[in-house]
This record gives sequence, C-alpha cells and structure tokens, in this order.
Amino acid sequence: MSLQQKQELSLRMTTELRQAIELLQLSTYDLELYIREKELENPVIEIQEAERTDSFQERQSPNYSSQEPNSTEWVKQQDVSMRDQMLRQVEVDFKDPKTKQLLMTLIHSLDDNGYLCTDMQSVENVEIGIELLQHIGPPGIGSRTLKECLLLQVRSCEACPELMETFISEYLPYVAERKWQQIAKGMNITMAHVNELHEFLLTLHPRPCPELGHSETEFMMPDVIVEEKHGKLSFHLNDRDLPKIGLRKEYVSSLKGTSELSSYLRDYHKQAQWLLTSIEQRRQTIIRIVTDLLEKQDAFFREGRNALQPMTMKEVADSIEMHESTISRTVSNKVIQTPAGTFDMRSLFTSKLAAQDGDSVSQSAVKASIQSLIAKEDKRKPLSDQKIVDLLLKEQGITISRRTVSKYREELHILSSSKRKSIL
Repeated sequence: MSLQQKQELSLRMTTELRQAIELLQLSTYDLELYIREKELENPVIEIQEAERTDSFQERQSPNYSSQEPNSTEWVKQQDVSMRDQMLRQVEVDFKDPKTKQLLMTLIHSLDDNGYLCTDMQSVENVEIGIELLQHIGPPGIGSRTLKECLLLQVRSCEACPELMETFISEYLPYVAERKWQQIAKGMNITMAHVNELHEFLLTLHPRPCPELGHSETEFMMPDVIVEEKHGKLSFHLNDRDLPKIGLRKEYVSSLKGTSELSSYLRDYHKQAQWLLTSIEQRRQTIIRIVTDLLEKQDAFFREGRNALQPMTMKEVADSIEMHESTISRTVSNKVIQTPAGTFDMRSLFTSKLAAQDGDSVSQSAVKASIQSLIAKEDKRKPLSDQKIVDLLLKEQGITISRRTVSKYREELHILSSSKRKSIL
C-alpha cells in the first residue's frame, strides 16, 4: 500500500448546466409545466400569469370561408364513445334480459377495431349475438376474423357482384398474393369478372368499427410560427402565454444577512436566477437557429416539403457557431408552423444525395419524385424499383441505389410493383 498524489483535469456537469441542457429539449408546452413545477419546489419563485388573449386564429386558405354564423362560440362537447352509444342502443332495442346481457358482454369484449376477442368464442349463443350486433352497429362488427368481417358486410349489401361470397371465402389468400389468373381459372370466370369482384372488395372495410377505439383529439401547439407578409418571411416564438417568473417580495428583503434563513433563501434565489438565464438562453438559441433556417430554406417555407433543400445540423451549427449537439437538442420536440404547413423541426434536416450536375438533393425531394413517378405509372405495367432508379438518373440526374428506392417506397407506404399491378 502507498500514498500517491496526482493532478488531473476532468469535466463535470454542474446542476445548472444539466438544467440548461434539459430546457433546450423542452417544447413550449412542456416548458410551461416545468416552470410551474419549479414554482412548487422553490419558495422564492412567484409566477405572474401572462394575460390570456384569444390567441388562437384560424389560418384559413384564400379559398376557404367559414360557414358557421358564430364560429367564435364553438364549445367542446362531452364526447360519447361508439361503444357507449351501442350499449345505450341495446337498452332501447332489446327487452329480453338474457339478450341484453349477451350483447353487452360482446360489446365490452370488442377490440378497438370492432373485432370480437378470441377468448369470447366459447360464450353461449355467440353466433346469435354477432348476428344481432349487425342491427345496432356497422356491418361486420363482432367478427372474429377478416374473412368473417368481409362476408358479413357482403351479406348486408343488396347490390354486390355475383359470386362475391365465394371470392372472399375461398380465394382471399390469392387476392393478397394478386394471383388473378389462378382465381379466374378456379372460379371459371373472366378476368373482367375478377376485376369487378376485386373493385367491390376494395369498398369493404377491413376494420368494421375503428371509431370504437375512442380517443380525444389532440391539438398541436407550434413552438415557432413563420409568416409571410408582403413577400417577406418573418417569425416569432409562440411563447407569449408562458408564465413570467418573478421573485416573492416578502423574501427578497431576507436575502441579505448572515442568518440561517438568509443562507437558505440565497440558494433558492440562485436557482431562480439560473432558471431565468436558462430560459433566455433557450429562447435566443431557437431564434438564432430559425433565423438561419429562414435564410437557407426560403423556398421550403413558401412552397412546402418538395422544395426542401438538403441541409444537415452540422451546417447550421457551423453557420451560427454552435455545437451540433446543441442544434440537435434545440430542435427536438419542437413544431414549426409555416405558410406551407406545420412540421416537426427535426424533419427539416435531411441528408444529401448526389446529382449528376454536382449539386445535391434532399431525401424529401427524392421521396416526392418517387411518389410522383409512381402516381403517373401505367398500372398494367408498374415501375419496378430498378426502373425508378433509371428514371431518376435519366430525368433528374439523381444517383440512387435500388435498395434506397425500396427503403423510401416503404417509408411512403407504397406497395411493391407486383402488388400495384392492376388486373386489366
């Protein structure tokens, strides 16, 4: 054993630094909650509520006009779920206690899409209950499988194509694999008839009652609002309703002195000052970033995502002389409202893809081009991923791999070429 003395440098994150980093990542709404939480923890802090004005304004498009005579008097009504409506309907339409109990049990056992849970299949008279459910809910409700759901909808429809039930009950797996020739041969019908059956199938609902999963509408509050006035872009932070942080007057006079109370209050006063400083730093950081974005993405803010230029966080960090991690934290959980729509701020940063002319193009622009090509394709001969690669290179000079096209197509929820092919 021996005693050693050595000198070393180490970086330690102070409580104040952690607080500043934490505040950078908060949305405006979360920042308000954070401030109110700090008021409860810190006796020196006194919140002064901002004057609440009717700050919500409908940003109407030029061709839109409200048809409501008293549109400013909208009142949120108490929501009643579809499940509750059906339970009330059972009380009104059915008098037999056993039938009522059966239907209520089944309704409570429906999942959020209107399907009956599998553990209810052993319930007595479940088939009768499912049939009765069709009278008080949308066709297909209470189904246990997709096939049963579609068949119930077909049976409730008076004008459906001939052989529709056979098409669903026996050939649904072939439809998923788009084996049209095998369906036509197996059913001994023409391709035109197969196409008719398929077109009608697309009008049915695979989820009989998606409204059953009741959820309240969530409103998105933008953190930054970009506006265009007289051809020029400007912005402001949507933080005018944040509570103002003040100091309790009755404690300020007690900060001076050497008593135990003064020492106690000075610590809390220091924390309050750091909170004010961190909030202002957060505000100034957002302003610097958005100011740079307006310069770099002028076309995007006016025209929308298709005009988004390739831009990385490092480029913005270098431009405003900040660390890339600071940019990343600041744009996290932030929403920006623009004349072209409302976007997650993080989505404005995209990687670059090379073009033949030496310029670069953003991922968003490439995705938009892929979407446009597929929208204009001949559905009898849909474009393969490789064909899209060739067209992007030929028409727009964009160099991209087939695997990347496949990845972007899946992100856009677009099926492969074999599954986009039409029957006729």
